[in-house]
Amino acid sequence: MKGIKCGGVLSAPSGSFSSPNFPGLYPYETECTWLIVVAEGSSVLLSFSHFELEYHTTCAYDYLQVYNGAARDRGNLLGTFCGHSPPPPFSSAWHVMAVVFRSDRHVAKRGFSAAYRKDACGGQLTGLSGEITSPRYPESYPNDAECRWSIGAPDGGAPLTLVFVDFQVEGGQGCGFDYVAVFDGPTASAPRLGRYCGSARPPRTVSSTPHLLILFKSDYNIGGRGFKAHFYSGECQEVFTAIKGNFSSPRYPNFYPNNLKCQWSIQLPPGYRVRIFFLDMDLEGRSSLTGGCDYDHVAAFDGGAENGSLLGQWCGQESPAPVTSPSNRVLLVLHTDRNTARRGFSITYVGVVPMNVSCTRTDFHIQIPVQFLAQLERNRIYLGTPSCAAQVVGRNFKIHTRFDTCGAESQKRNNTSVIISTLYIDFSAGDQEDIHQYEVQCEPKRKEASVTLITGSDPSRLSQAENLLDAQQREEEAMDIREVKSQDTSDIVFISICILAGLLMVIAVVGLVLL
Repeated sequence: MKGIKCGGVLSAPSGSFSSPNFPGLYPYETECTWLIVVAEGSSVLLSFSHFELEYHTTCAYDYLQVYNGAARDRGNLLGTFCGHSPPPPFSSAWHVMAVVFRSDRHVAKRGFSAAYRKDACGGQLTGLSGEITSPRYPESYPNDAECRWSIGAPDGGAPLTLVFVDFQVEGGQGCGFDYVAVFDGPTASAPRLGRYCGSARPPRTVSSTPHLLILFKSDYNIGGRGFKAHFYSGECQEVFTAIKGNFSSPRYPNFYPNNLKCQWSIQLPPGYRVRIFFLDMDLEGRSSLTGGCDYDHVAAFDGGAENGSLLGQWCGQESPAPVTSPSNRVLLVLHTDRNTARRGFSITYVGVVPMNVSCTRTDFHIQIPVQFLAQLERNRIYLGTPSCAAQVVGRNFKIHTRFDTCGAESQKRNNTSVIISTLYIDFSAGDQEDIHQYEVQCEPKRKEASVTLITGSDPSRLSQAENLLDAQQREEEAMDIREVKSQDTSDIVFISICILAGLLMVIAVVGLVLL
């Protein structure tokens, strides 16, 4: 509405703001944006003392939105509110917070009144993941400090994991001087999970509720570097030990939140390898300056830790090829920055069963240690058809079969003749079918064998494609032969015509002489 001035930049350490005309009725068709900016390294604490907007089940008419950073970025949206229930207190993940108020052309109410303040220590953290540090970290923390971080969304959620990556607090018997205490709930009356001091990093802590309270206290002398810790909700950090599984970015296929660091750890039995398939990916794109994944990205590390070998890093709308780890452990990490959220990703993985495959000019030899498939009967492991099931020989499942049995077929790949068959390992349980397929290949001339995990593809279609290619090649060769034959016939006709023309010329010359 013209003439209504509202919104603006609020940069004082503390302050208050309200809807236009408060406590009177707010005007129709109004949109206001307040950008709260405090000192870098601090967070913003926001609370509401009065709240009364037009109600709608999805807040489609009049509404107030709170953003963890710059406004209008869906990944930063902390919530949309209307009606008479005030929003909960909010603490930003960094030094910027935005509040947007909008009214339509019908039904006005009294609006809202809000207050904010800079908080360099503690706060209410509601994100799926985040980071907390002691005041002034990594510089020495101040004396006589008391900070409380209450972690957890107001509407509940999954259990939380807390990981300390750095820790140096004044030590002492019983941690009676400076200390960090962790409670399994939103207040200090909840069960205490631990009290820590000194220079030893506290253990990884997992709550039994969707809330954690971290309390830091320092006394009047002797400080330290302090601490740095990450927290994750169950949606943002998971450990998988099953042979097969899948997972996706938080809120997929809706937009993921900003300011995330999520971790998924795949830990399979020794001897296995992990094969990862990307079903869908839509992240913030590459940097136009560097061409790299400098913003939102997902990365895979071998060995289960970020200091392991980097298997790949992806962003944008890429379609990565399947990735196979050298070891039995893989860590996938999703980083998102402060703006530009997208749909995210969906991933499935399969454990690659350790096996030894070899061949001669006439036979396949397959050997799998029983310890890796101890839960399976031998008839659950077969080559080509169930009649070619494995035998148990000592501590191994073994399959020894000729090429002319068990569904093997000859194909031509890269102009080389190979023998192809499919190894089936049936993990099905009850009504849940779960059959893993491996393509087994042999090059008889060299007696070289290989095995490849097949997921989401039909080997018969692959064979049909190869056969179709061979048929096309044969047809092209036949066409070349027909062209050569046609060319040969044309040459013969041309020569015959030339001879006939020569004879006619000779006859004509003789006739002229006789005349």
